[in-house]
Amino acid sequence: MRNSAGTHAGDEPATVGTPPAPVERHGYVLLSPDDFNAGALLGLRTPPPNILIEGDCLEVLSFIESNSVDLIFADPPYNLQLKTKDLRRPNNTLVDGVDDQWDQFTSFEEYDRFTERWLKECRRILSPTGSIWVIGSYHNIFRVGRLLQDTGYWILNDIVYAKKNPMPHFRGVRFTNAHETLIWAKKSEGARKITFNYRALKELNGGKQMRSDWWDLPICGGAERLRDANGNKLHSTQKPEALLERVLLATSGPGDLVLDPFAGTGTTGVVAQRMGRRWIMIEREAAYRELIEGRIARVADNGACERQ
Repeated sequence: MRNSAGTHAGDEPATVGTPPAPVERHGYVLLSPDDFNAGALLGLRTPPPNILIEGDCLEVLSFIESNSVDLIFADPPYNLQLKTKDLRRPNNTLVDGVDDQWDQFTSFEEYDRFTERWLKECRRILSPTGSIWVIGSYHNIFRVGRLLQDTGYWILNDIVYAKKNPMPHFRGVRFTNAHETLIWAKKSEGARKITFNYRALKELNGGKQMRSDWWDLPICGGAERLRDANGNKLHSTQKPEALLERVLLATSGPGDLVLDPFAGTGTTGVVAQRMGRRWIMIEREAAYRELIEGRIARVADNGACERQ
């Protein structure tokens, strides 16, 4: 974070023309897009192991080196197209739905342009042996799938994340929306030697091949769900750590670099750090970055306790 003098709080003023040295916090550094760009332009080809970048992914991704990322997990806006914020249960209590500004687009065409831009940049920075996961709902995942293919990716699987405890459909005019879809894709049709830890997944699944329908994962709740003092969700679409653990176990290895362009509450980085992967997360909302910093600090503290 910068103060009015242009330096990071707590740092000595930097020499004119020299970007300030990044400050390590709990095993990661926090950078603005300008700082990250300056480091890239100076040829810093070996970045710190873990980086949280405070900015919009459409501005930041272009600064990341081509072919440098082993795994991308993207949980983009779903473009839910909600027409009302006053959604109520039969007992007249208000449903805590997704009405955040970051999920609002004026049209499908605007959403498609946004999606195509970040998908193209992610494909450029993805390693030839790496892969990308995108999660979504019926509102957006079919548009994302088409754009993945149009951009040059090659789809490997779609995964049904079936929720054990979905939110009911209170009005009773549709099926209960009990799953989300993940698309797993590689950089191109000709890409080879994609990381896939088949045996580890088979062991996790009781000796049987891991299938593309994942029925054993809950939605994010209980102590894991981040809430304020009044019990309100601090992020409307927080993903469970168990889901990211499976994705990272399946398609990355220790020391691999994992990127999340829509970090939200930072679940990808939390799980990556705990599993011995390096990470880069991008998040534009200041409130969510504060949540990320708190979660990463707890992971780092727990790791330090385990090493003692």
